[in-house]
Amino acid sequence: MFYLRYLPFVATPLLAASAFSHPSGAEDLAVLAGQHIVYTYPGISPPDALFDLVNEGKVGGLILFRENINQTNLTETSVLMSKFQQAHAKSPAYKGLPLPIMIDQEGGYVKRITNGGPWESAKEMGLARDPTLASSHGGSAAADALLAAGVNVNLAPVLDVYREESSFMNYWQRSFGNTSSLVTRCAVSFLSAMRKKGIAAAGKHFPGNGANPAGNDTDAGVVTLDLTLDEIRAVDEIPYRSAIQAGLGLIMASWSKYIMVDDRPAGLSRKWLEGELRSRLGYNGVIMTDALEAGAVKPYGDWSTVALLAKQAGADMILCASRNLTEGLMATEGLVAGLKNGSLSRTALEASFERIMAFRSTLRG
Repeated sequence: MFYLRYLPFVATPLLAASAFSHPSGAEDLAVLAGQHIVYTYPGISPPDALFDLVNEGKVGGLILFRENINQTNLTETSVLMSKFQQAHAKSPAYKGLPLPIMIDQEGGYVKRITNGGPWESAKEMGLARDPTLASSHGGSAAADALLAAGVNVNLAPVLDVYREESSFMNYWQRSFGNTSSLVTRCAVSFLSAMRKKGIAAAGKHFPGNGANPAGNDTDAGVVTLDLTLDEIRAVDEIPYRSAIQAGLGLIMASWSKYIMVDDRPAGLSRKWLEGELRSRLGYNGVIMTDALEAGAVKPYGDWSTVALLAKQAGADMILCASRNLTEGLMATEGLVAGLKNGSLSRTALEASFERIMAFRSTLRG
């Protein structure tokens, strides 16, 4: 997702399935499904309908963009986020854990809180005399900005290892560097600094968008890469291994297609999500899609259909970022329909719910 458009630093174990009760009953299917959906809204003032959905337990998280932030008074934004947390606490889905409120605060061109850190882009951190220290400072500054706005999840750092100087991720200075070792050092330092201040991190975009050529943006359209699985494992997956070991609890899947492995985008592929990320890399945390409205997945159907496909592939949370409530409602309808017709396993959805709850247990309220 681009749109140019805590706790101590420890790995959090997956909580036992018995730790949380599941919503049950026909009406509550919308609650169970809704807990997997991340919503957005347009402008500074959230619509009352979104507060109603949160209060009904049908929202699994929020993502904020620049237009949602009072850039001259972050306290006002923080007060609004507190109101969302209060509405969530009254919902039937409330398990004593906070609602994830997310933002992209990478630094450089992708910084939704304009007057907050990081003050450098990922590339600038990677080029610093001491990249590890620069990235730590960047993560700490990002955490300060999020804390001031009442946000508890940063959709950063980018773990992509860029290939060419002209590549998409390097052009926008979103990658720390062109080697796995440098990206790993910087990313782990960045996320560690955030976690020390109570902000959760998300690594993106698995298995990696570093080879995407200039102008190839999954938000805009289909991106196809012909990397071999051996190259992806030797280059792109290396930062994920270290970040997972460092306690990364949220990973965003790429919408790029890696045709040497699967002809579907990674975020719709069980080979990538269940096979590579969970089975091979041993990741037990939350997997989130990139933006559901992205051009890369339009060939696969409407929002309801793509949301269901992502869940069937193994995604936990569905990111709805089009600044309206319709997208999230349609995504929820897709999951409910899958539960009713048997194309989506309730057992699998409940296991996904447990992973989400385990992740929430690491968040600030």
